Amino acid sequence: MASYQSPMPHFMDGLRGKLLVNESMSRYTSWRTGGIADYLYTPADKQDLVRLLKQIPSDIDLYWVGLGSNLLVRDGGIRGMVLKTTKGLNDIYIHDDRMLYAESGVSSARVARVSARNGLSGVEFLAGVPGSFGGALTMNAGAFGGETWEWVDSIECVSRSGEICQLSASEVNYHYRSVDLPEHYWILSGELRLEVSTSDQQGREKIRSLLDKRSQSQPVQSANAGSVFRNPQGDFAARLIEQAGMKGAVCGDAVVSEVHANFIINRGKATSSDIEVLIEDVKEKVLNTSGIALKPEVRILGEHK
Repeated sequence: MASYQSPMPHFMDGLRGKLLVNESMSRYTSWRTGGIADYLYTPADKQDLVRLLKQIPSDIDLYWVGLGSNLLVRDGGIRGMVLKTTKGLNDIYIHDDRMLYAESGVSSARVARVSARNGLSGVEFLAGVPGSFGGALTMNAGAFGGETWEWVDSIECVSRSGEICQLSASEVNYHYRSVDLPEHYWILSGELRLEVSTSDQQGREKIRSLLDKRSQSQPVQSANAGSVFRNPQGDFAARLIEQAGMKGAVCGDAVVSEVHANFIINRGKATSSDIEVLIEDVKEKVLNTSGIALKPEVRILGEHK
């Protein structure tokens, strides 16, 4: 789709980012599915995003998207504006020896690499989180036994009207795969307080080891959105799915991975509807066989076709 040409919507006056209209979300999700978004805006930077929020009419719904993992956009698309953070909100640096600052559009993997390169440790696990740092902060993403909010010192949030606030970690309630943020607020950036490692090589080796483990246990070469379901307390979603006989289950061109049962793969031509139906089938079968109601970890946005 082409960039939006004249006349520009009035609420775009003075903005420096890139606006697309009627844009297919299949280009922006790791499942490679999804319908048309009315608008998709990539802000030039944090200041540009704040200006948009101050100007955009309140009746236009907003949806924040990072790298598009952990996300299913329905085939009917999105009425409103998608804000894509991964190009404009990408500042990252170390300060005060052990503090790492990163904006929400930075990839989680880059946070891990920058940390290790600067002799800091604690968040090597983020190398195995296939999403943006903003997404990791928003959902308390984790992998290999680590969780994002174990290391958070503070976050910077912005409201629907463009007002910015700072919150220390002690002011935010976080849980397994969820964080209680003020209503209609999104995360612009976060600061991590990390540990000093004995050498940058130690961190790099740990990242390499974790990525090797991930490639052996997850279908990393296939179109997927990461873990589909949260692990219930004291158990694993993948084990319950396999126990229910749903490993390898198919709907259209969507299939429950034979490598890891908590992943659903798009074999090439799956629709979002195929994936959503398969998610519901898995939930129903697991509930019937184990009595446990699995909770999706993926966000589902948009309208049915």
